[in-house]
Amino acid sequence: MESSSTEMDPELAKELFFKGATLVILGVPEGTEFGIDSNSWQVGPRFRGVKMVPPGVHFMHYSSTGKGGSQGETGPRSGIFLHLEQSDLRLMHWDPQAEEIIPASTDEAERLREKLQDLDPFLGPYPYESLRRWVSLSSHIKKETIERLQPVCGTIFSFPEVLPVEEMTHTEDRAKHNLPRYDTECQSYKEGMARLPQMKQRDGTEIRFSQIPSKMYPENASPAQITQHSMDLSYALGQLMDTNYPGKHHELLAELQFSFVCFLLGNVYEGFEQWKSLLNLLCRAETFSQQHPELYINVISVLYHQLSQVPKDFFIDIVSQNNFLTNTLQQLFSFLCSPQADPALRKKAIRFKAHITKRFQWDFEEEPPDCEPLIVDLPEGWEHQDTSVSH
Repeated sequence: MESSSTEMDPELAKELFFKGATLVILGVPEGTEFGIDSNSWQVGPRFRGVKMVPPGVHFMHYSSTGKGGSQGETGPRSGIFLHLEQSDLRLMHWDPQAEEIIPASTDEAERLREKLQDLDPFLGPYPYESLRRWVSLSSHIKKETIERLQPVCGTIFSFPEVLPVEEMTHTEDRAKHNLPRYDTECQSYKEGMARLPQMKQRDGTEIRFSQIPSKMYPENASPAQITQHSMDLSYALGQLMDTNYPGKHHELLAELQFSFVCFLLGNVYEGFEQWKSLLNLLCRAETFSQQHPELYINVISVLYHQLSQVPKDFFIDIVSQNNFLTNTLQQLFSFLCSPQADPALRKKAIRFKAHITKRFQWDFEEEPPDCEPLIVDLPEGWEHQDTSVSH
């Protein structure tokens, strides 16, 4: 791990030396890819951690070289969100068996504090010049956010361990669940998939994302109300807020940032899916935006910084197949840029639209596919054809 070539202001360096936090990580194998926030390095033989880390929220991530130790090959990425106080000292160890970084006890860390000066030559300084970029991605994430969303095990895995829901190793077990025998020939792809055991993530490794409402309308809604709630997702967004962040709109912004960081820096595809789901609700909730303009001003700021951190072709392979992002943002702009919107919010939305149009060359004027007739799910007994509408 090499220090940055950019020289730090001496006064700032002095302040961070005394007030910055220290991450001591012992036993990390040479060649491991290690990073903190938007920085990453290949670990050298002298690496023992990072010093002068600004207090606050950080994301530590790493990829092992693998048990085979193949040159240039790294394993799946793992990450840990940390909240560090002034002069904090965190001691961690490399577990060679699990190839994971695990925390040491508080007592062990305090005993190390007395010998910290001896470790100083082996600690790389936090690259302060990159802090502004990191803060723009994590400004709403607090200690409480980490405690609520991070897996119980404490580590976020890009490829978590999965286990079969049931063993079903014997033919009689599979027959009980009406599954085909292993020793019979598959007649179709579907049948072949059915023979695979149902898997689940190992308990405690799941990121505890908020559950997106499965129903977009209230109980006993009429066909007209179902149609309305399926076009304007304000009811569903309100349900999400009431269930997960009652009276705390900033926590929705925090989860939007948390999920994006999991994807962008942690390589967790589930993070992208959650970010996409939250964004879909926010961008299709016109009534909610009118009731909470200050929330949407912050949403635009969050999106501005997130989209500024990625290469211009970043979304091409991921999103362009169904144009999710352009179509979703087009819905957002259709009501935020209208004369009925809050003046300050409208001004910010127009500027944001112009910025990403220029940066990504996305066309927000073309009629989106969403304008085709909308078919919504109805309660049993209602007829589908009565709810097809154009919007």
